[in-house]
Amino acid sequence: MTNAAKILVVGHFAVGKTTFIGSLSEITPLRTEEKMTQASLHVDDLRGVADKTTTTVALDFGRLTLSDELVLYLFGTPGQQRFMQLWEDMARGALGALLLVDPARLEETFPVIDLVERYGLEYAIAVNSFQPGPAYEEAEVREALDLLPDTPVVYCDARDRQSSAHALIELVRHLLTRAA
Repeated sequence: MTNAAKILVVGHFAVGKTTFIGSLSEITPLRTEEKMTQASLHVDDLRGVADKTTTTVALDFGRLTLSDELVLYLFGTPGQQRFMQLWEDMARGALGALLLVDPARLEETFPVIDLVERYGLEYAIAVNSFQPGPAYEEAEVREALDLLPDTPVVYCDARDRQSSAHALIELVRHLLTRAA
């Protein structure tokens, strides 16, 4: 019998959630990306991500089989505030969340942490270091995000399968520790 586990991949706008799921999924990921238009210019903050041309408008979905007994279903949430109403349904039944952060835009992480905590999800932080920018030590990230001491912090490159897998493993280890 195969068990399924639902994991959310969350984070602020343009942090790499779609890329992360794409790097791990064994199936062609479901993506609900749309081309960004003039209408989003005053809504979506493109500072630091000027090359971004598409955005997730509903969810990303991928699957990762860990063994004959366990399959992970990865659900990526949209990062903009206007899509946060989707979170309640997506959070239902999730074991936990991997929260991607961009070290150049740490302040954008607070509303996402608030949502993850509101829905009672255990989470780990994955600092997505795919862009040139400030490099912060783990202690600096913890302090900046006001994390609890047992919240895992891992560094990853969402474009790299091994790096993404390492971040996901850290979340699963954290979930197993909390369940024990």
